[in-house]
Amino acid sequence: MPELPEVEALAGFLRERATGHAVARVDVLAISALKTYDPPVSALGGLTVTGVTRHGKFLDLDIDGLHLVVHLARAGWLRWREELPTRPVRPGGKNPLALRVHLDDGSGFDLTEAGTKKGLAVYVVRDPQEVPGVASLGPDPLDETFTADTLRDIVQGKRTQIKGLLRDQKIIAGIGNAYSDEVLHAARMSPFKIASSLTDEDVETLHRAIVETLGDAVERSRGLAAQDLKGEKKTGLRVHARTGQKCPVCGDTIREVSFADSSLQYCPTCQTGGKPLADRRLSRLLK
Repeated sequence: MPELPEVEALAGFLRERATGHAVARVDVLAISALKTYDPPVSALGGLTVTGVTRHGKFLDLDIDGLHLVVHLARAGWLRWREELPTRPVRPGGKNPLALRVHLDDGSGFDLTEAGTKKGLAVYVVRDPQEVPGVASLGPDPLDETFTADTLRDIVQGKRTQIKGLLRDQKIIAGIGNAYSDEVLHAARMSPFKIASSLTDEDVETLHRAIVETLGDAVERSRGLAAQDLKGEKKTGLRVHARTGQKCPVCGDTIREVSFADSSLQYCPTCQTGGKPLADRRLSRLLK
């Protein structure tokens, strides 16, 4: 799933290539991906891309005051093409095409989504705050206003595991399953630790891990072509999706806890005092 660093890089990529170009037309193939109807997607035709930004994991193209807002969900992706085919678009393929945006110079991009579980969402709105997911976002962890005090206020009284808190977009925007694993490894903190139990020192450590982990990932991704971002994310991860490999910090074996539709990875030596975490459904929470 694309998270804050990848979406930030996609915004920069599109800002460089799409800004100043008019939208020739938009082809919608997966009508289920289009979540709004007023204004219609056809209203974008003839308007010019004036800016591209990010809200959490949402990508936002400002097109002469209308906003094309995209959430790539679990299996969605953006594929830039310097020259789009002029032939009619046909659905199907390994990464089924959901939407295609044609620009006036023949370039443009495809929004694709692999798999059968569809979550890709596209909105055409006059204000990004009209998108429910954007309106409900918590603070952005890369904004200068996101301080250790901000995080301290967030965790205070929260009787929830810190892993789940980091992934909750209404609490902190942009962090998903992968980077929450990376942040907690950098902070040397158990994913099952209860948020309200964090000391002031814990909060300072976690804040620093959030800002540095995400900031480093953004820097590594900066300037990369869209097709290279997934590979960069995978190579930059230290514990997530590396079950059975050696921890790059201490050399212990990275372990995993599986859930119904996801999993987390962690280093016992770095994060849980050397104690392996049992399956969440069977274990007591580690503090």
